Amino acid sequence: MESREPTLDDPTDPHVASGPPPAAAEPPDPAPGPDSPTAAGPSTPDGWPSAESPADAEGAPGLFGQVGATRESVQRLVGAHVELAKAEFEDIADSVKRAAIFGGVAIGAGLFAALLVGIGVPIWLGDWLFGSIGWGVLLGLLLLVAIAFVAIILALRPAVDGRIGQSFAGGLVVGVVVGLVFGLNLTNRGWTWLGDQVAGNLAADSRPLVVAIIVLGAIGAVLGVVSGLMRGLGLGSIGTLVGGAVMGVGLGFLTAAAPGPNVGAAIGVAAGLITWIGLMAASLARGGFDSDQLKKAYLPDRTIQVTKETIEWARGRMPLTRRS
Repeated sequence: MESREPTLDDPTDPHVASGPPPAAAEPPDPAPGPDSPTAAGPSTPDGWPSAESPADAEGAPGLFGQVGATRESVQRLVGAHVELAKAEFEDIADSVKRAAIFGGVAIGAGLFAALLVGIGVPIWLGDWLFGSIGWGVLLGLLLLVAIAFVAIILALRPAVDGRIGQSFAGGLVVGVVVGLVFGLNLTNRGWTWLGDQVAGNLAADSRPLVVAIIVLGAIGAVLGVVSGLMRGLGLGSIGTLVGGAVMGVGLGFLTAAAPGPNVGAAIGVAAGLITWIGLMAASLARGGFDSDQLKKAYLPDRTIQVTKETIEWARGRMPLTRRS
């Protein structure tokens, strides 16, 4: 009978245990060292280090720590917003300064343009219409004075009596008459005719002027003396005599001239403006303004009245008593 050596796979061999072979013994884990993953802290069931940080291992911050950290975060946030606002406001201030500079330049240019027009137009009109820029300056000045008087009267709110309109109408009539008289050389022709009658021995070119100066100077002197005596000046009437004579001589120079249509028209416009200004000045001097209307315009009458009524009502409700 053939002998058979038992094998590990033979189930009939009583010396062979059934089941899987025993596992090989694993070597023991080395002792954890300073570099070992498990030395730093707790490990997971699989043997790997835990995900906790050293701070977590030491413990979470307390309430005061969290409040301090929150406060610091808020302060940093507010500081960032403040810095942003400062930067924006600086940009806005620069823009405002730039706009103010260029706006001032624009306003200055506009004012200069208005002055240039206001001064240049009368001068140009005076040279174009009347043949001299001097007339433009004089007439422009008189017009501005007239406008100033109109503004004063309107500001005072006089009674509605047509003061401005009446004064303007008077100035217009005087201006037209004077313009026609000087434009047509009527005064020069009159003095020429009178000179031919009484002073034919004088030169023809100077005869109207001499006659006008003598006649009007004498009339002015007489009127001056009469005016002084009527005011009771006595010897002081000599001054009014001289003043009247000077005015008569000046008027003689003016009326003896033959200005022609252009200059005659300028004289008429000047006379009309002077008359308009004089009538308005006389109107202001006479007064006659509506005082009630002035009070209503510049005094708080209703407030004063209501205050008085309130005081009276309070006195009625709380009568004053004398202290003993």
